[in-house]
Amino acid sequence: MKTLSDIKKIAVLGAGTMGPGIAQMFAIGGYPVTMWTRSEETREKAKATLYKSLQTFVEEELLDASKLEETFARVSFALTVEEAIDGADFIQETIVENKDAKLDLYAKIDAAASRECIIASNTSGLNVFALIPEGRLNQAVIAHWYAPPQLIPLVEVVKSEQAPQEFADITVQLLEKCGKTAVLMKKFIQGYIANRMQMVLNTELFYLLDNGYCTPEDIDKAVKASFIPRAVVLGLCKRADFGGLDMTANNYKNKSYTPPEPVDMPKTLAEHVDAGELGLKTGKGFYDYTGIDKQELLAKRDKQLFEVFKLANKFLSDPV
Repeated sequence: MKTLSDIKKIAVLGAGTMGPGIAQMFAIGGYPVTMWTRSEETREKAKATLYKSLQTFVEEELLDASKLEETFARVSFALTVEEAIDGADFIQETIVENKDAKLDLYAKIDAAASRECIIASNTSGLNVFALIPEGRLNQAVIAHWYAPPQLIPLVEVVKSEQAPQEFADITVQLLEKCGKTAVLMKKFIQGYIANRMQMVLNTELFYLLDNGYCTPEDIDKAVKASFIPRAVVLGLCKRADFGGLDMTANNYKNKSYTPPEPVDMPKTLAEHVDAGELGLKTGKGFYDYTGIDKQELLAKRDKQLFEVFKLANKFLSDPV
């Protein structure tokens, strides 16, 4: 029977948005990590991103300064999939959400990976179990991280129907050893937990905006001053317990809430996208970022996220 102690080496396939942060957390957990990237340019960018993030962890007292260089040294880079996964006991795929790209990568994994390793995907929207070669499904799990992966604690885990339960359990244990908050799902559903919750919120968000009930600023102020900080303490299910399940039941019986009809594309969202207003990356979205230093703003965001999640982790370790 495979156990966590059998995981000696990790491969992270993909060095773009998610890869460096994921590799960082495995390295902080003490594991040697080999990252695969297609080009030397991407490799050098990933190295710089990784090192800068480790420095931030030192500044935030989440990593001892004396451990920075040895942690950074645990991450090596390969320009071929075969080199990256050679000898790997755990493979974390983090490439773009594109069906053809996934099929191509999994064909390469199928040709070269060990028959004993765990093969994990970071896919957020695809049913990757339909793309993985059938003969590899008994090794397949999903470990879905959230961006930025070195900051957001959550990783959602679900195994394929063919994989043994121990593979899911080992994945959870591995993630927890590396400082993550892992949630093991009983079975696969697209969107997992957090993304499905966010989609429900987005449906209501755009309904309120499209129909002129409030402004984006109103929505952000309302949620930041109410249920979002409360959820750090109580979550959603325990909040219902504290309020009384009879009250929740009465809300359904009394038709206190009528959900909006689904639409193909919210009007407010389409207007911003058609105008090229895509958010921070274009300088304007719901808010106007003209003249603002983006790197300074991102650094400020990260500092505030560190503070929030330090508090959240404190409450998670001592729940109500």
